[in-house]
Amino acid sequence: MLRFQARKVIVVILVLLVGCGLALPNLLSQETRDSIRTGAPSWIPRLLLPINAVVLGLDLQGGSHVLLEIDRADLIRTQVTQLRDDLRRILREERVSFQGGIGLTPRGVQVRVTEAADRARLLPKLRELAQPVGTLGAFGPSGNTTTEVIEQPDGVVQLALTEAGANERVRRAVEQAMEVLRRRVDALGTTEPNIQRQGLDRILVQVPGLQDPQRLKEILGQTAKLQFRMVADNQGGDVDMLPSQDSGGALVPVERRVIVEGADLIDAQPAFDSRTSQPIVNFRFNIRGAQRFGQATTENLGRPLAIVLDNKVISSPVIQSPITGGSGQISGNFTVESVNNLAILLRAGALPARMTIVEERTVGPGLGADSIAAGKLATLIAAAFVILYMLGNYGIFGVIASVALLVHVCLIFGLMSVLGATMTLPGIAGIILTIGTAVDSNVLIYERMREESRQGRSLVSALEAGFQRAFATIIDSNITMLIAALALFTLGSGPVRGFAVVFILGILTTVITAVTLTRMLIALWYRMAKPKALPF
Repeated sequence: MLRFQARKVIVVILVLLVGCGLALPNLLSQETRDSIRTGAPSWIPRLLLPINAVVLGLDLQGGSHVLLEIDRADLIRTQVTQLRDDLRRILREERVSFQGGIGLTPRGVQVRVTEAADRARLLPKLRELAQPVGTLGAFGPSGNTTTEVIEQPDGVVQLALTEAGANERVRRAVEQAMEVLRRRVDALGTTEPNIQRQGLDRILVQVPGLQDPQRLKEILGQTAKLQFRMVADNQGGDVDMLPSQDSGGALVPVERRVIVEGADLIDAQPAFDSRTSQPIVNFRFNIRGAQRFGQATTENLGRPLAIVLDNKVISSPVIQSPITGGSGQISGNFTVESVNNLAILLRAGALPARMTIVEERTVGPGLGADSIAAGKLATLIAAAFVILYMLGNYGIFGVIASVALLVHVCLIFGLMSVLGATMTLPGIAGIILTIGTAVDSNVLIYERMREESRQGRSLVSALEAGFQRAFATIIDSNITMLIAALALFTLGSGPVRGFAVVFILGILTTVITAVTLTRMLIALWYRMAKPKALPF
């Protein structure tokens, strides 16, 4: 136990130096870290430049908190429209005769087909639209489907969305919306936003450091469903009356036929018009969008083109010449901020449905500073009492345990900096808890040494037995705590996961500091002091 190979000592020292070096940027200001980053020579790899600090969460540096709820009714209406289009297509393909038109129900569509032969061709095709809900479980498919086909005695055939199908559509929409929201928030230039699902149809968005909740609401709440449609010549049947931004909200007849949608955009950037110096948005289409847009502008020269965003005409320029290059611009009564926001929305994509803000709040930086001060005070008090206890009970061995404890905390901060983890108030609680668990390992080792010494063993034998016989107990206790922490990380969310991350890192570093580092320091003490008995 008192002999260490030179390479092992070198490896341990390197690990400790690297870990503490990675934690060092947390003591520097943001300006200092930025100056180091920009002033470093280009030949130094970024991985070798430890300038990352632990990111503070919403409760520590302030920011914006928004809880959004997806519009379930809007999703169902969209799905019913899709069912109507599918039914119309099948009726046309199978040449099925029906009476009246296609009727709408709260969750589906219906049509009256009087001929039995026609129904016999129609029903199997409609049942093919039904998809199984969710993934396969341990006992095979659940049997639930997205749609159901109901045949009534009077020849009416209904195609309806099931409850399981509606829930599945909401679940998929929430997953899609989370990705869209993440792209929008990332475009704001913030660091470490927290975006997570809450329940079936809600999404929590927390943006640390953002003190402008109004802009966040505008970015998150807008569906950003962009369409390019032609302005209609009259108010016929296939025309929507939409408010116009250029005309102060006056209704404009717009054809329902969509030429190109926002899904065909590959880029959107804010700019200024070279002629009028007004803010505009330059956009580019993909190949399919460019072809369709070029064909539409070629066939409709001299007609106004409606640029529709969330069922509102934001601009209606007249097509002066064919636009075949796949790019164009959106102009209107925009401000610089609104153009920037519109470009962000178009680049991030459209939400699958409308979302409403259920809860919003802003945490000021002053509250965050108070939380940091309280966390620091709690950590210092906890560490001070632990160190005093160890010094009073174990003397010089208490000093060794305190040094290992300091290195233990530095390694936690170093790992969090590398991983880009977010520090929250529960994370600070996790650090305080790991201080106790790390010292607990030292207590197990020291008390085992004391027992062996009382049984008449020599000093060297007692030291060796203390580490060897306590090691299994330390590993067992840390494994059980690691299992509990992994369960918290897997099943928890938000602050619970933040606590679990810090606790897991603390458990891993405990083995290095409380066992390996402590052994090396005790071996160094033995060689230098040449004691005859334990110092406690």
